[in-house]
Amino acid sequence: MKYKIWLEEWLELYVKVSTKERTYKKYRQQVEKYIIPQLGDYDANALSAISLQKFAVWLTEQDLAVSTVNFIVTVLKSSLKRGVSLGIIDKQYSDVIVRPKIRASKVVCFNKEEQKRIENYILQQGQPHLFGILFCLYTGLRIGELLALTWEDIDFQSGTVAVTKSCYDNWEKGKYIKVIDTTKTESSERVIPLPKRIIVYLKALRKLTNSKYIVSGKTEYGAQVRSYQRTFERLLKRLNIKHRGFHALRHTFATRALEVGVDVKTLSEILGHQDPSITLRRYTHSLMEHKTEMMNKVGQLLR
Repeated sequence: MKYKIWLEEWLELYVKVSTKERTYKKYRQQVEKYIIPQLGDYDANALSAISLQKFAVWLTEQDLAVSTVNFIVTVLKSSLKRGVSLGIIDKQYSDVIVRPKIRASKVVCFNKEEQKRIENYILQQGQPHLFGILFCLYTGLRIGELLALTWEDIDFQSGTVAVTKSCYDNWEKGKYIKVIDTTKTESSERVIPLPKRIIVYLKALRKLTNSKYIVSGKTEYGAQVRSYQRTFERLLKRLNIKHRGFHALRHTFATRALEVGVDVKTLSEILGHQDPSITLRRYTHSLMEHKTEMMNKVGQLLR
């Protein structure tokens, strides 16, 4: 059996029935874009340790993120192991794949001056739909989590927000629709205490909107992911701030939190990471301005 035929059967019979729709589509996308073009015409039993290693090396030459390379290799290994367990493939060699070292991309965030310009603009404009950007700067929410938030998720009495769902855009019948889904992982479901100033702005915003979503949009379903990303891109352009993805707001929150002394375990829980070590690895960096400030404090010991 050709490997591409087994991949199709594996996706439909095993992945589709055991994962979320979004995960299934992500698996299929990587299979169709990378695995089938390179390995699909092999007989499933002819995939050797060398051919799999060559594929892994090829992936690192495609200018992909480390996480994407690792995900594709994981998909590959999962399909082969399932084939062996069913007796469709005699033997698989994916466990001997050596993943080439790739320098992880740097965490990109806004410096303090840029952050203040963004905040001042949003507060001065008084446009309700921009508040989500400010909200992310002080909670670290992912864009999908932000746009899935409804007013029912805000507990004004306790001053907290419950993150219990996420959303994404899905192409259906010639247009993008907003799909409400579960959070990225089980640990992503969390309750976050809100800064008092954010609560004040939330209360004011509540009086200005009829939408059930905190970030309203042109439809009753609130803002869509791609549309809100474009809103953010336009804001940066207007403020003459170098383009960064929406996720930079989350990185900025984490960086500022560490700078003011939030411990890693607490930050990990707020961000919804599965383990504090993830937070530690990702945010051991700090901005140059903070390094300079710390070094100057050390330098004050010199008299």
